[in-house]
Amino acid sequence: MTRAENAAMLKSAHNCCQAVLLAFEDKLPFDKETLLALGATFGSGMGGVKGTCGALVGAEMVLGLLGYQGSGMNKYSRDLFGRFEEKVGATICADIKGFVTGRTLCSCEDCCRYAVEAAEEVMYEL
Repeated sequence: MTRAENAAMLKSAHNCCQAVLLAFEDKLPFDKETLLALGATFGSGMGGVKGTCGALVGAEMVLGLLGYQGSGMNKYSRDLFGRFEEKVGATICADIKGFVTGRTLCSCEDCCRYAVEAAEEVMYEL
């Protein structure tokens, strides 16, 4: 199973941010409980307010936790953000879920899948 497929599967038991973080558990310097706590408040669009997609937040956290830091990090963060938006069609949970338009752009499982794919693509370029 790919890391992206694992994230989609993990979504059934966790919020989107947690699913993405747990998909990278083998690469991150924290145990499962810490990753779950780190991502706990980023479900339903960053804190339940339908803001930035939790899967995208989790992918951005992964970049930072893996040590991709420093003055050039914003470039990679923007790259990940853009790749996710291209795959999903939006970065805000309310837009993705179609709360205003009534048109869902992407399932949460697919958001988790695409967030992991985007993170892996960006990490490959580092």
